[in-house]
Amino acid sequence: MGVLRVMIAGLGIGFFGLIVWASFAADFWASFDAIAADPWGLVTLADLYLGFVLTAVVIAGFERGFRAVLWIVPLPFLGNVWAVIWFVVRLPELYRRLVRAP
Repeated sequence: MGVLRVMIAGLGIGFFGLIVWASFAADFWASFDAIAADPWGLVTLADLYLGFVLTAVVIAGFERGFRAVLWIVPLPFLGNVWAVIWFVVRLPELYRRLVRAP
């Protein structure tokens, strides 16, 4: 379990580094306009937000009450970097619950 957490964290850190690099390499809004103008860019954006919704469903099934809201609301703004943080923090308990499930 520890190795998986480290791998997920490493991927998240790498992804965050890619975001930092891209923010210096290109204008975000100009790039977004180019992506939104391309049909496959729209498919990619739909895929991204579908992933956010599915991640929110998993979080909502795991967290309770206001804690779920605190994890779900930032997803569309912070993206999968936020999802990685949730998975790294909650992976041991998530694994225990999945193994215990009937």
